[in-house]
Amino acid sequence: MRFLELVKQRYSCRDYQAKAVEKEKLDYIMECVRLAPSAVNKQPWKFHFVTSEADKAKLLTCYRRDWLASAPMYIICSVLHDEEWVRFDGKPHGNIDIAIAVEHLCLAATEQGLATCWVCNFDSAQCKELFALPESEEPAVIIPIGYAADEVKEKKRKEMSAIC
Repeated sequence: MRFLELVKQRYSCRDYQAKAVEKEKLDYIMECVRLAPSAVNKQPWKFHFVTSEADKAKLLTCYRRDWLASAPMYIICSVLHDEEWVRFDGKPHGNIDIAIAVEHLCLAATEQGLATCWVCNFDSAQCKELFALPESEEPAVIIPIGYAADEVKEKKRKEMSAIC
């Protein structure tokens, strides 16, 4: 598949089938994540799979949206602040690095016939506490992942002339 076609297929899915994600597909996706670039190759990230009913129920208290509950699993994508590269002027790059890795995750999932959605508007502190994450680890993104039960939505994007 051409990259442009893959990018056009990826969308923010908000309705999932109950079907589980196969281990082989998840392994492939995470290999793509592992190979994502990061500042000074620090790879300051950690990914947690949320699959048990108890853990899913905990996670759903951090972002209360009905649509989110339809996903068969979630991936908590965290920045490891004690491992992130910091630019000479003090700007940390962990948030940039996790964004690159998560988009690798989403595009690889799309290639494998799966759907995802970026969820950033959640209670990160509550998530950290509920999942007993270390002090230096910040949950930055939650990715619901599974087989779509909805259709690809048309993306509203700026015209090319507005961005370059």
